[in-house]
Amino acid sequence: MTAPIPRDIPDLPPIPGHVVLPPTVVPARAVLIPARRRTVAAFRGLIALLALTGVAIELLAADIPPSTALSHFTIQSGILLALVMLASARCAWSAHHPLPGALTGAALFYVIAAALVHHVLLAHASSPFATPDGTGTAWQTAATHILHTAVPVAAALDWLLLTPAGRLHLRQAPAWLLYPLAYLAFTLARGELLLPGAHDRYLYPFLDVAQHGYKIVLGNALLVGLALYALAVLLVALDHIRPDPVRRRR
Repeated sequence: MTAPIPRDIPDLPPIPGHVVLPPTVVPARAVLIPARRRTVAAFRGLIALLALTGVAIELLAADIPPSTALSHFTIQSGILLALVMLASARCAWSAHHPLPGALTGAALFYVIAAALVHHVLLAHASSPFATPDGTGTAWQTAATHILHTAVPVAAALDWLLLTPAGRLHLRQAPAWLLYPLAYLAFTLARGELLLPGAHDRYLYPFLDVAQHGYKIVLGNALLVGLALYALAVLLVALDHIRPDPVRRRR
């Protein structure tokens, strides 16, 4: 037995007119499936190995405590680059999405910044902060060349030839300077805590408060900071005008 059909059917609400859904933007990484890039993974693994080799030589061959060696900006940036390269190598090997451009760009920025400070301020004969040559052992010289020349060049080649273009943005440049600013506070506080006359009390001659005073040191830090910001802006600009090697291979 079926239920009786009601005589009065309530009026249904009117069907609205044509509804236009707002356009949505789907990021490319949500549609495209990354491919395995084992050659890229191997190259990035070699970069990480090279950086860790330089750090290990510096820690083992230097005649300073490991804590002092680890306090250098070059050592810290080398370790950071090695970790980022290992993670990037894993992503490329297992066909995962790449690391954020802000992270990989920061690692590249720090090793290039350390290399420029070394070659322009510390190793250049005309610089007022030049350190004397020939004071270290052959192993220390090898570590210096690895960390200040070989590693930055290899990281730059990976960025130029194996990384998609246009992933860096100008808003990231000020954020990258937070670590150098924190390092400046750390090295000045470290120098104040150590006894006067202690070896390597100030890790860099242009930050030596005992010799130059705070006024000159803060002026030096300001000039270096402006130069680093210009370097960060230059990296972002180059990232947007360079050819995209990944898209060109597709």
